[in-house]
Amino acid sequence: MVATILHLTGPLLVGPEDVRAEAWVLDGRLTFERPTAAGHEVATLAGWVLPGLVDAHCHIGLGPQGAVDRATTERQALDDRAAGTLLIRDAGSPADTRWVQQRVDLPKLIRAGRHIARTRRYLRDFAWEVEPDQLVARVRQEARSGDGWVKLVGDWIDRDTGDLAPCWPREVLVEAIAAAHEEGARTTAHCFGPDSLRDLVAAGTDCVEHGTGLEPDTIEAFAAAGVAVVPTLVNIATFPRIAEPARERFPAYHRRMLDLHARRHDTIGAAHEAGIPLYVGTDAGGSLRHGLVAQEIAELVRAGMAPVEAVAAGTWGARAWLGRPGLVEGEEADLCLYDADPRADPATLAAPRHIVLRGVTV
Repeated sequence: MVATILHLTGPLLVGPEDVRAEAWVLDGRLTFERPTAAGHEVATLAGWVLPGLVDAHCHIGLGPQGAVDRATTERQALDDRAAGTLLIRDAGSPADTRWVQQRVDLPKLIRAGRHIARTRRYLRDFAWEVEPDQLVARVRQEARSGDGWVKLVGDWIDRDTGDLAPCWPREVLVEAIAAAHEEGARTTAHCFGPDSLRDLVAAGTDCVEHGTGLEPDTIEAFAAAGVAVVPTLVNIATFPRIAEPARERFPAYHRRMLDLHARRHDTIGAAHEAGIPLYVGTDAGGSLRHGLVAQEIAELVRAGMAPVEAVAAGTWGARAWLGRPGLVEGEEADLCLYDADPRADPATLAAPRHIVLRGVTV
């Protein structure tokens, strides 16, 4: 069998301002040095080259009613791959998806294990449901079984008060997050409302999902502490639909969700202006379809990020934050080619011309 060298004729966007003219893929790995072609076929791929897109909030193996079967999980991963998403940070799944990591044809997956929620304070069959005195032990278990991340549910509707409310006492969060760090894991948390954000930043969380309740004081605190936010604006767009069934029974919650939705772009724009690290995530898997990274990047632009910043939040910057390489000499070639420069027009990300995963054109 004759091996094939891929010749990438670029431009290659190694970084926002680092542009190379060409590169090659040999034995699945990227090189900027022309290899010897003897004994190989050479296939040329032309286009604007980016590292594979990153979805930093994606639920592989999760559906609206909880865990899904392997066939459905595979379809989810393939839908992400078809959109150019080649690196996924799982943000909680009740399914054991370690088998996905063994499939060389599926996107690379960083697992966070299963959500950890307060008893009867989250979606049924999604999370481990525990009480505060059990949180630290469960965090340690998930830290040991995942890939360096633990996912908490920071707030949800409290039916006694009829509005969003924090799920955990602050002092318990302090212990739980410290336990995750002792186990070598970072923590992130689902947060819609404002109060849980105050508790989590004070407790030392590394990241927050959604962050719709950010206000001037928490924006300042997050920026000072360097806490990242994955806004999932394509999911926040569905808040009116989520809130509608609660209009009569929980009017305060209904009003809160509509307010968070109405100011979502202003909130995330203020967070970006303050210097809070923002990364691309779609929240695909629960109720949203997979493959929405390009739409999320467009939403970040709408929130005030420059196009190149929004692209970075789903490529170079996200990969650095997650400790995964981009277009680096000797690393596995995970990349996409586009018809135009996505830094100038992120809309081009919606239609990759070629997708290369682990050095193989898929």
